[in-house]
Amino acid sequence: MKKIVVLTGAGISAESGIKTFRDADGLWEGHDIMEVASPIGWKKNAELVLDFYNKRRAQLLTVIPNKAHEILAELEAHFDIHIITQNVDDLHERAGSNKVIHLHGELLKVRSISNENFVIDWKHDLNLGDFDLEGNQLRPHIVWFGEDVPMIEHAIDIVETADILIIIGTSLQVYPAAGLMNYVNQNVPVYYIDPNPATIYDLPNELKVLPLTAVEGMKIVKEELLNL
Repeated sequence: MKKIVVLTGAGISAESGIKTFRDADGLWEGHDIMEVASPIGWKKNAELVLDFYNKRRAQLLTVIPNKAHEILAELEAHFDIHIITQNVDDLHERAGSNKVIHLHGELLKVRSISNENFVIDWKHDLNLGDFDLEGNQLRPHIVWFGEDVPMIEHAIDIVETADILIIIGTSLQVYPAAGLMNYVNQNVPVYYIDPNPATIYDLPNELKVLPLTAVEGMKIVKEELLNL
């Protein structure tokens, strides 16, 4: 069974109605990114950070996976599918995908500020005064700017063993996630689906760029894969 590794970004979730947060002026919902997505922002105003993610969490619970998520789940009947996502939503899992790595954390989980291994599911508002078992404040289980990406080495290992690589809905601007494609073997075909695809330089692989939405692009890729 061929191993297909799929790198997904905000574009695939946008079609389910999840905002990509960052506006044209670089602000996230009117906030500077460092105010709501950095350790510095947390120390400065934890209540603002919690409110920001509480709104994101509430919105996530109102949306459902789209056809692109569903196609990836359906392909598990024919291929060994591994999804590496920059997204913090659970839409891949809800669609039925079984092997999903979240590089940047998960919105429906929280963790202790003192013990990063204390991680629990959380589907309602998180407030100051919500503690772990030892009385430490809980924070969103999100990898903020300036923090290490703990799953990146595992993701690299998976990409290195791919037979096919699919990139969906990402501008390839956020590192280290954007650098993952450079670990794929040179004989591996690469599909890149994005309505506004970035220019990819110095990738020796066979590259097929589909300047389409995630849903429309995955319909085409599915047909090609099933006819291999």
